[in-house]
Amino acid sequence: MALSGPEVEKRMPAEPRPGRKLQSWWSLVFCLCFYGFMAQMRPGESFITPYLLGPEKNFTQTQVTNEITPVLSYSYLAVLVPTFLLTDYLRYKPVLQLQGLSYVSVWLLLLFGTSVLHMQFMEFFFSIAVAARIAYSSYIFSLVPPACYQRVAGYSRASVLLGVFTSSVLGQLLVTMATVPFSMLNYISLAFLTFSLVLTLFLKRPKRSLFFNRGAPACAEASPSELGPMNPGQAQPTAGKPGRPPASWRDSALAHVLRELGHTARLPQLRLWSLWWVFNSAGYYLIVYYVHILWNVVNPTTDSTRVYNGGADAASTLLGAITSFAAGFVKIRWVPWAKLVIAVVTALQAGLVFLMYKTSNIWLCYSAFALFRGSYQFLVPIATFQIASSLSQELRALVFGVNTFLATVLKTVITLVVSDKRGLGLPVHSQGCHNKISQTG
Repeated sequence: MALSGPEVEKRMPAEPRPGRKLQSWWSLVFCLCFYGFMAQMRPGESFITPYLLGPEKNFTQTQVTNEITPVLSYSYLAVLVPTFLLTDYLRYKPVLQLQGLSYVSVWLLLLFGTSVLHMQFMEFFFSIAVAARIAYSSYIFSLVPPACYQRVAGYSRASVLLGVFTSSVLGQLLVTMATVPFSMLNYISLAFLTFSLVLTLFLKRPKRSLFFNRGAPACAEASPSELGPMNPGQAQPTAGKPGRPPASWRDSALAHVLRELGHTARLPQLRLWSLWWVFNSAGYYLIVYYVHILWNVVNPTTDSTRVYNGGADAASTLLGAITSFAAGFVKIRWVPWAKLVIAVVTALQAGLVFLMYKTSNIWLCYSAFALFRGSYQFLVPIATFQIASSLSQELRALVFGVNTFLATVLKTVITLVVSDKRGLGLPVHSQGCHNKISQTG
């Protein structure tokens, strides 16, 4: 017998109101952005090099340059791919918790480690924390519907940049105005990072991800962004009705993605921007890793109140945020002009690196680094859009992953040959020339 209208209403579960769903999404976005801000609150980070070289740790410049810092490149290469796979398989939240634990381990080793081996382990845990950033950058897209992607991406990026800026300014003010020792800065950093680790316990774990958990069953509490297709236009299997098993590996999703990747690799613009990503990213991160050592060489002061690394990091972060934002408004016909823009910006970067290499004025060195960082951040969103615009969601993740991996391999090879004591073991000034070559490669 057919049920009457009132009886049907009694038996059917009440649908949550759209306003309540929207409020829930923005609450989750706020929590994740707040975590992104707090995870960057490391006021001691800008002063790690003078801390290691100072009387509290008393490592030599050769140990820091040629034994400790190279470990970061090697370990990052080792953990990058496993972290990427675990991020998707474990659905983000556990990897963010791993990031929090890694940051806490870094600062515990900084505070209580006494040997080169301890500091090498510190760099290893830092590489895990850096690799886990992919969980933060991709997690937020599982919380909201596709229509909100652009807005929440801006919120998440802004929260990270604001955290870096606030942390650098706080560290500089504590050192310059309050004469706080570097060790106390590290205790403050440890307190902030412990709090950010606690925050990860309250984050929601998504019910699906991009590759391993695409077919998670729908449930009443899931948001539309979790239930909707991950790749618009691609049919999803009906719940409870598994599709016909593939006839061979050629029909598998992996084989399809690899064929599509081979096809897109033939596109000239994709090759151009991917090559820029690989070579420029490798040079950029090598400069970022070693610039604090360079600043200590240019300004070898023992007076902590005359160390302005935090201010330089804050200024370069702010300039990078401005240029990155401005890049979104640049209107250029990229097909004919892309090579010229890349050539001009890369030549500017090479000139700024050469200026840092030659100058003995710390303020000029600070300024050159800020401009170098700003020029890189200007092209990053442009390259991201140019690469992503013609790719599906699966291929975007794969192409960016491959580009990042190749840049990491190049960076590791340069580190092994140029910086490591088992290679040339060059001082930081001589490394600047080799890094300039990688920038123009």
